[in-house]
Amino acid sequence: MVRVVLATHNAHKAREFQQLLGGEVPGLEIVAYDGPEPVEDGVSFAENALIKARAAAAHTGLPALADDSGICVDVMGGAPGIFSARWAGSHGDASANLRLLLDQLADVPEPNRSAHFTATLALLTPDGEPTVVEGVWQGSIAREPRGENGHGYDPIFVPDGGDRTAAQLTAEQKNAESHRARALTAIIPALRELAARS
Repeated sequence: MVRVVLATHNAHKAREFQQLLGGEVPGLEIVAYDGPEPVEDGVSFAENALIKARAAAAHTGLPALADDSGICVDVMGGAPGIFSARWAGSHGDASANLRLLLDQLADVPEPNRSAHFTATLALLTPDGEPTVVEGVWQGSIAREPRGENGHGYDPIFVPDGGDRTAAQLTAEQKNAESHRARALTAIIPALRELAARS
């Protein structure tokens, strides 16, 4: 059995990771992080994920897994990007963030509303180099929020190939194709290797 601390205080995210990892890595136990929040002053998703992983590993002495994720709108040069969680000013005000982004895109026509979610995962083990992977979910920004099943920007993100927002998908559908699911798929080999060594 190998215990890995997930560097988040977000209970929703911890549950989502548990669901997504499921039985993919035998002998893996994800444990919650209860330490201090580090200052996320990186200029990329990867830098911020590593900052969180290092803080959790230092606090617990365990291997640490951290993610940093956000929505990137092409016509806005990739913004909100790493500022997604505090786009409207205060961290975690999801409805204000969503409203501001819609306001900023109000006059942008459909062909120019392309966007993607990015999730970057960093795995830090006591004896090795960090493993950093990325998952990307392509789509576009809807005109108004739709759906009740998501959080953050899910109600306005329409994945490519469909007409429903991420918040209108079932948990199973989202877990099969989301940016975080893709990043987790990419990190599984490193987690399996860690479990096999323990």
